[in-house]
Amino acid sequence: MIPSDRVNEAEANLLDLAARAAWLSFVGGMTQDQIALELGISRQRVQRLVARASAEGLIRVRIDHPIAECLELEQRLRDRYGLLSARVAPSLSATGDPNDALAPFAAPLLERFFTDPAPKLIALGTGRTLRMIVEQMQSLAGGHHKLVSLIGNVAPDGSASHYEVIVRLAEKVSAPHFPMSIPVVAASEAERDLYRSLPHVKASIDLALRADFAIVGMGQMGADAPLLMDGFITPEEHADWVRAGAIGEIGGHAFNAEGQFLDHPMSRRIVGARVPHGDMQVHCFAAGQKKLPALTAALKGRLLSHLVTDERTAKALLND
Repeated sequence: MIPSDRVNEAEANLLDLAARAAWLSFVGGMTQDQIALELGISRQRVQRLVARASAEGLIRVRIDHPIAECLELEQRLRDRYGLLSARVAPSLSATGDPNDALAPFAAPLLERFFTDPAPKLIALGTGRTLRMIVEQMQSLAGGHHKLVSLIGNVAPDGSASHYEVIVRLAEKVSAPHFPMSIPVVAASEAERDLYRSLPHVKASIDLALRADFAIVGMGQMGADAPLLMDGFITPEEHADWVRAGAIGEIGGHAFNAEGQFLDHPMSRRIVGARVPHGDMQVHCFAAGQKKLPALTAALKGRLLSHLVTDERTAKALLND
């Protein structure tokens, strides 16, 4: 007779595999043949696993089952980097967009902030990752909370950011919000001081620095840096920043490989608020190979309190 604990372990492993197959099918949009190749099992077994996941209620568009390997990675991330929490989404294929896995996984986590009955003041970054997560959220009654932006949303040519988050999130949760309708980067330090002296900007920055916590993405500083690609800085400004050691940025504020914010002429032109500020907790949502240098540095410098990422990124952070 097989011991009951061995039976329970085998059953848990089977549910893990079923949840993973369902994730790849329903979230990743992969065919059964592709899933079979990814998991190293037969197409027929994939079919049975996805059917079981459906029958046992593991699927509600989102996967409602904790995958054991992800739970282990979460614990190791917390231990390694002193995080207050870590959540790890099951990865999709190695060639896919990591945000396709991260967004549906992270959306219910973000929703929980707004179901908290205690009113909160929440500071928000911006960017493609956060925007994708917000689009996956359900509409909620979160009008007792307040949202404030950490960063401007205007490029030098007057165009708005493609991936502004605060307005879309405010629509989803029906919360009052305080955007920063100012440039991300001022033309000079004097201009930055002028913007910051405007009553509505000063009020927003003061509000952001008093937030209960911040929700941010992670900007890389490679050739595909969001600040560069979205036209907020020039190639020359980007290159100068990188030469000075910039490896990542949060809300436009660049930091080096040690996770220390740079005192650089470019840094002194960023108009918005910088986090963490005081004892404020920072929740970061980021995944993917291109984010690794920035994430590693931010974790090393204890700039983040909480991290939501995917399996491949978590493993790379732990193998660093």
